[in-house]
Amino acid sequence: MIDLALPAATSTWLLLAEFTAIAGSQERVAELVVSLTQDVLGEPGCLRFESFTRRDDPSSWMVFEEYLDEAAFNDHLGRTHSVEFNSAVAEHIEGGTSVLTVLMKPVPRLATL
Repeated sequence: MIDLALPAATSTWLLLAEFTAIAGSQERVAELVVSLTQDVLGEPGCLRFESFTRRDDPSSWMVFEEYLDEAAFNDHLGRTHSVEFNSAVAEHIEGGTSVLTVLMKPVPRLATL
């Protein structure tokens, strides 16, 4: 039997940010995300920063982010480009903020009997 174990404490910090552009703001949101992506990928603790829109609803965004650890993510949040992005995008997305979900990769292991 296969069981799913929690990741080790040394796992990377993996997140999903979701937000929806308000009508008429899709192009501006895309510009802001592209600019942010270039800056974030240059951060020392960033391993992955990929943005997607839904095929059936291009106003719905999902951004997968991966950092070395929680400290690297917190460093990311405090960087000028992140603060400026969050401020600028707020007026263009529903609710003025993204929804963040912290993810983890399950580690398969053999269950003990």
